[in-house]
Amino acid sequence: MKIIISSIALLLGSLVLAQAKNDTIKQKENQIEGVTITARKPTVESKVDRTVFNVSNSSILAGNTTWDVLRMTPLVSIDNNDAIKAEGESVTVYINDRKSVFTGKELKEYLKTIPADNLMKIEVITSPSSRYETAGSVINIVLKKRDDEGIKGSVTFNNRQNTKNSQYTNLNLNYHKKNFTQTLIGSYSDNTYFQRNTSVNSLYKDNDVTNASNETLGYGKSPSLSSTSEYELNDKNTIGLILEYYQSKNNSYSDADFSRTKNGEYFDAYHQDQDINGRYRTLGTNAFYKYYDKEKNRILDINLGSNYNSQNNQNLFLKTYPNTGIINQLGIDSHEQTRNYYIKVDYTQPLGKGGSFEVGGKMDFNNNVIPNTLSGNNADNLRPHDVFHYEDNINSLYANYSKTFFGKLETRIGVRYEHIDYKMREDVAGTERKDSYGTLLPNLLLKYSFSEKYDLSFTYNRNLWRPWYAEFNPFLVPTNDGTFSRGNMELDPNPSHRLYMKFGFKKKYFLSARYMYTDRDYWTSFVEEGNKMVTLPANLNGKVQKYYLFANTNQTFLKNKLNVNVGVGWYYIDNHDFNEVNKIKSQNYISYMGASANLSYTNLFNKNINLSAWVEVSNQNNGNSLANKTNVFHNLSATKIFPKTQMEVSLQLMNIFSRPIFDNTTYSEAGTVRSSMRSDWYGFSLSFVKRFGNQKVKANTKTDVEKNSGGGK
Repeated sequence: MKIIISSIALLLGSLVLAQAKNDTIKQKENQIEGVTITARKPTVESKVDRTVFNVSNSSILAGNTTWDVLRMTPLVSIDNNDAIKAEGESVTVYINDRKSVFTGKELKEYLKTIPADNLMKIEVITSPSSRYETAGSVINIVLKKRDDEGIKGSVTFNNRQNTKNSQYTNLNLNYHKKNFTQTLIGSYSDNTYFQRNTSVNSLYKDNDVTNASNETLGYGKSPSLSSTSEYELNDKNTIGLILEYYQSKNNSYSDADFSRTKNGEYFDAYHQDQDINGRYRTLGTNAFYKYYDKEKNRILDINLGSNYNSQNNQNLFLKTYPNTGIINQLGIDSHEQTRNYYIKVDYTQPLGKGGSFEVGGKMDFNNNVIPNTLSGNNADNLRPHDVFHYEDNINSLYANYSKTFFGKLETRIGVRYEHIDYKMREDVAGTERKDSYGTLLPNLLLKYSFSEKYDLSFTYNRNLWRPWYAEFNPFLVPTNDGTFSRGNMELDPNPSHRLYMKFGFKKKYFLSARYMYTDRDYWTSFVEEGNKMVTLPANLNGKVQKYYLFANTNQTFLKNKLNVNVGVGWYYIDNHDFNEVNKIKSQNYISYMGASANLSYTNLFNKNINLSAWVEVSNQNNGNSLANKTNVFHNLSATKIFPKTQMEVSLQLMNIFSRPIFDNTTYSEAGTVRSSMRSDWYGFSLSFVKRFGNQKVKANTKTDVEKNSGGGK
């Protein structure tokens, strides 16, 4: 870590001195009498309810995807399972204020199809209003909106060398004529990844220990196409249609060796080969109507949409027992399909002097099915076939009221009501569950400005985390680390309360504190079933309290050419009551640090060269899974712009000083699992971008009052 920080500091220091000297010489030569300061938004803005990462003019966009930039966003971290977190907590992802239907690895693959060149900014909303469907924080990805006349766009070619080589190509077209705007994005990626895993599964009973090591090589080919059409009926009314199609064909091969002992004596050993062939398809549609009266600040936004996903996997396990020569074969066929239909209405208008009122609702329908079929001579002791069905209907209503008092006190009070009816069943096993519940989710925001340079804010949110539908599926399947996994039909939602305070001074320095409390947490657990180690999600009762302190500053130097954002956080988790209730031999009190820094330099030596650097110190602590190693992620990039030909060339160096190792231990009542994964999140990337047409961008001005007032400024 010291080497990384020292190297980056030395590099930036040298560049700053060189640039300062270069600017001084030019000033003397030209006898400059005045200084022209170019106004631009800071790279990172800290607001009362969110942190905004302004990347529209950043050098990190060249050749990257939205997923790559998201990893470098302040307050955001991504673990080895591709789960996105903000300040260590799970998030809900929105794109242009529309909730994404993707989660986990599917969300990662989808965001990798959106070129970073389309990004305006990324908002990390730590205290969302009642408008958002969320269990915690929100990440809102805001894309650029081009409305200059004619055709414009860009073509990107990217080659990335990690352990293996990968390629990415993108074509981005935009056409605007009078009241009509059409955007078309097409991409194709051909990725190869490699990783090494080791794990130690330890059961307290019989001192049962399984050691496993495996290597996985994977290939993925992913074409995608998206279209956004907008037509302005007049200056107040707009209609539009969004169509999205994504497909991915994946193959992976894994070799693993396992050895198992009980009470220190040999019990079992085998070699396992695993081949996976999968195809994933998704089709999304969204038709919308928007009424916006700018003079009266009235907004009506209606969205009608559907999403269909299909995931077909063929998974083959071959187990070879060296002492006997016996070969067991197990095949798993699964064809998961999800269907989502929704209608959403939002309305905003002023109410009283200095106040605004927002109200809306959504009806959501889901119909999902997951069939699994097992075959082979090693499937005798497993259920060979079943089909899991899941259906739900979620209806929600919300209201927010915002008002500023005395010109200094900004307030926002809101409430959201959600009601869900859901049912699930297995065709063969015959198990089923039907349930329904309603919940109120209030929130409050207060911000007091002592002066233009000093302000203090406070927010409160009650949240509800719902299990993902696939986590209910109890069908038992093997994994590539020698264990088995299944869902849990008895899962319940996990409520929590969050308090958040932020103090800002001189518009550059921010101190914040957060407290979160829950009396039932949602963790990944594992149990022994027969002679099998089984991982599954579980609701466990017991009090969990989390505390968080964070300091952040954003600074600009050298006539706004050098931008530096640094944040440091301290986390403290109190699990003692939770561990006592559930008889878990884990750490009762967990304390760790996290930090990140984003640095960018624009137009080095006035030669259209942009530089950027990103560093993050991260610990993968999550519930009962505790990190054994602190990772230091980093990215260095340089981009050369050729204005006359509208060409860009970008070189990136990723984690070249330290390769990430995700090493953690998961605790349960039955025992522990320690897993260590050496990822290939390192290497270098070379990108070429060719632009054409007028590249001027219209700022995506906030059109909902929740963001224009009541603490959203």
